[in-house]
Amino acid sequence: MANKNLNEEKYALISVSDKTGIVDFAKNLISLGYKIISTGGTAKILTENKIPAVPIQKITGNPESFDGRMKTISFQIESGILFDRQNKKHIKEVRKLKIKPIDIVVCNFYPFEETVKKSKLLDDAIETIDVGGPTMTRAAAKNFKNVIIIIDPKDYIEIYEKLKEKSVSEILRKNLAAKAFNHLSFYDSKIAKYLDTSLFPDETTVPGQKITNLRYGENPHQKAALYLSSDTSVLGNLKKLWGRDLSLTNITDINAGIESVRIFNKPCSVVIKHNTPCGIALGNTPAESLRRAIEGDPESAFGGIIVTNKNLDIKSTEIIANFKEERKSNIDIIVAPKVNKDAFERLIKVRKSMGIYEVGKITKPTRKTLNTKWIDNGFILQEQDIYKNSDFKKCKIVTVRKPSKKQLNQMRTAWLFITKIKSNSVIVVDKNIPMTRGIGSGQTSRIKSAKIALEQAGRFSKGGILASDSFFPFDDCIKLCAKYKIGAIIQQGGSINDKESIDAANNAGFPMIFTNRRAFWH
Repeated sequence: MANKNLNEEKYALISVSDKTGIVDFAKNLISLGYKIISTGGTAKILTENKIPAVPIQKITGNPESFDGRMKTISFQIESGILFDRQNKKHIKEVRKLKIKPIDIVVCNFYPFEETVKKSKLLDDAIETIDVGGPTMTRAAAKNFKNVIIIIDPKDYIEIYEKLKEKSVSEILRKNLAAKAFNHLSFYDSKIAKYLDTSLFPDETTVPGQKITNLRYGENPHQKAALYLSSDTSVLGNLKKLWGRDLSLTNITDINAGIESVRIFNKPCSVVIKHNTPCGIALGNTPAESLRRAIEGDPESAFGGIIVTNKNLDIKSTEIIANFKEERKSNIDIIVAPKVNKDAFERLIKVRKSMGIYEVGKITKPTRKTLNTKWIDNGFILQEQDIYKNSDFKKCKIVTVRKPSKKQLNQMRTAWLFITKIKSNSVIVVDKNIPMTRGIGSGQTSRIKSAKIALEQAGRFSKGGILASDSFFPFDDCIKLCAKYKIGAIIQQGGSINDKESIDAANNAGFPMIFTNRRAFWH
């Protein structure tokens, strides 16, 4: 809304940390008759490009002080932004106080998050907590009916075109204000998260930055978009090389795959269907781990998503090609830290619509990052479930028969596998090879989970390792394991019927370990 009741010059206040596109935008504003008020580094770059800019101190009457901590915060600046252009009393006060009307505010903030990534010093972080920028942004967003607030360089061209056409609608102003308030919240939440030493503060926000629109949500009739709280997320580096765009289910499957493979140092591959592994395996090479992961349940692997923690090489792609040729079966999406050039050229010939994605380095999970579980109109925060070698020392052998060294290693691997399989879950791991042979997941009955895993494993149940993500409430699962000639069992323990389960394992003659720690994953 123009200053038609003021008959004054038009002013735009520009103070940006990110200088992208600001020179051209400032030139465009001047071509429309705006005078530019600017600060510090922004004023410098404008002046260097021969763009006239009124120094902020000329408006405020005060010098930039305290190493730049005080620049824009002043009665003159905030008044020029906040006064109501339609209020006659405000108009009279503006003239009396000789306030310059600021109709456009262009602002983005000090790079707080980038600073704390580079420096561990608290003082460095504090110096990049922006105060003046958020203050004038909030003021402009509040007064959006009269003032245009721009916080995103990507909006410069559209706003210039609308100003030139004199078609800046109230809806656009309102949307820009909403964008500003969202950005304020996002920015402040990053600072709060950095400063807060409590694990679960009384009030908190979960910041989200839009990464991309998705092909669709869980179903094709649902729209969806991907947001991330931090660019340190592995998913933030997801890069499409070929094939299909991603839907919500693709993203959640990829996420489940990353969670499954990131906990291992050795080459690990997983085939994901509906957010849970249908086959997961380790190997001495990426190709070996991939072959084993598919072999774990080739029927379920059809239409699945493969995630591997090592670079995808040509030998790995031959595994995928053979899977298609021999079983007439397809993989929908492949995700790896990097896809080697020869591997990529082979993959695109396997299936034209297959999505091929790189994700960069797959980092280990840390306790610093909380896990978020969404519920109706809210969320739950919890610590990450992370295992250390010392955690396995707390396991207790509860049977007469002790596991062999080989069995013990397989039991540990089985337990790590099951931590990333949807509960209730029971799995069977090969007696010699670190790979799943049967997975019973997401069942409401533990005996049903056990039956699914054992039936799927078939002949590989004999001598195999069975893991349960919680305790067995009855001895029926143990007796079923004996029927399938399982070699050893690892489970949580802690049931009131533990003695019956232990007796059943002793009668069957196989070792059983209690972890004294549950491994639910929902």
